Amino acid sequence: MLGDISKAEKIYIATGYTDMRKSIDGLAAIVQQNFHLDPCSNSLFLFCGKSSSKLKALYWEEDGFVLLYKKLENGKFKWPRNEQEAQLITSQQFRWLMEGLHIEQPKRIQKSMPKKVL
Repeated sequence: MLGDISKAEKIYIATGYTDMRKSIDGLAAIVQQNFHLDPCSNSLFLFCGKSSSKLKALYWEEDGFVLLYKKLENGKFKWPRNEQEAQLITSQQFRWLMEGLHIEQPKRIQKSMPKKVL
């Protein structure tokens, strides 16, 4: 199926700024050369430009790459700009990002280990 990104095992975001003029080959080169990751793995790679209103997603299917492009008409993505690396995020963080929220929610309930009962 074309662009079924729900099958991705991992989701990475390219923190910092990406030149949004880059095509599939340019984005795949960033993944491979800058982040030392395999662009053909079962992973979704997300990129965002300086304006923070456009996003590109690169995903490998069995027979080739899928490039998805999203442009917000109203608002901006809350994109982490502090480093130039690929940051692994959870599917929940991906949903937050797509909803216009930060990937780190300060008030979310943190996971904990169950207490041992004596």
